Amino acid sequence: MKLKETLLNTHHDDQYTDELGENHISTSTDTPLRPDAFEKDDHLKIELIAKHFREIMLIMGLDLNDDSLKGTPLRVAKMYIEEIFSGIKPENKPKATLFENKYQYNEMLVEKDITFFSSCEHHFVPITGKAHVAYISNGYVIGLSKINRIVQYFAKRPQVQERMTMQIANELKEVLRTDDIAIVVDAAHMCVSSRGVQDVTSKTITSYYGGKFEEEEKKKEFLSYLNLK
Repeated sequence: MKLKETLLNTHHDDQYTDELGENHISTSTDTPLRPDAFEKDDHLKIELIAKHFREIMLIMGLDLNDDSLKGTPLRVAKMYIEEIFSGIKPENKPKATLFENKYQYNEMLVEKDITFFSSCEHHFVPITGKAHVAYISNGYVIGLSKINRIVQYFAKRPQVQERMTMQIANELKEVLRTDDIAIVVDAAHMCVSSRGVQDVTSKTITSYYGGKFEEEEKKKEFLSYLNLK
């Protein structure tokens, strides 16, 4: 009876997904997490993911007795928790120390070509790209590497590019105590290139301009450093 109910529920969910199609929905700038997201420790999560990924492989007909495959479930589980989705955990957020802007440098500071690897939350396949970040000091600065780490922290979770752009912007505004933030994210999505339409050349660009960067002159200056119009 339970199996029948499960199949019926699954069929209902599939119908909903089919109706939704490619019209993906994002309702918040927060990553959608359940209230109990952190009740299980990482060790238990790895154990459970390995168990379930093993079942997925078996359903696909793969022979897990093969030397090449038998360690895959555990490898995937550890990769999920310790690496590519490590940005889910609040404890992994970079600690950014503020320093007084003793040089009195009041022009924009640009950190460009920050490489990131993320994952599309709709298909769990890679998103790869570059983030370009600028800010104008409001009396404080942070170490350059912290900007890279903030980008990578928000990238290392199931993501939507628009949300990731906003999350980076909101974090930098809070850390730097200024609204004068600009971000451009330029990325390739494997869910577009390796499946579906299979377009291997298209890229997606998202942006955020706050404070002084809403002024056309500042925006153009920032984009000129990126060779973008």
